[in-house]
Amino acid sequence: MDPQEPVKKRGASQARATLAGDTMEQPVELPEGMWEWVAKKARELWELRGWREGHDLQDWFDAEAVVMEEIRETCE
Repeated sequence: MDPQEPVKKRGASQARATLAGDTMEQPVELPEGMWEWVAKKARELWELRGWREGHDLQDWFDAEAVVMEEIRETCE
């Protein structure tokens, strides 16, 4: 895979992995609506933390962890 290849020609997950420095053989397929679900949870966490600025990336990672745990619990 050529890192210079335009992002439009590759899947978004694969493009993100390449931009992050990882190379993946198979892009990870996210469930429909996953991005919106994480975004909503990140906003909830931001509100719960008193709208603190400068922690948006941490809120996003925490939201991803919460959503992934919710998914795992529903699969059990």
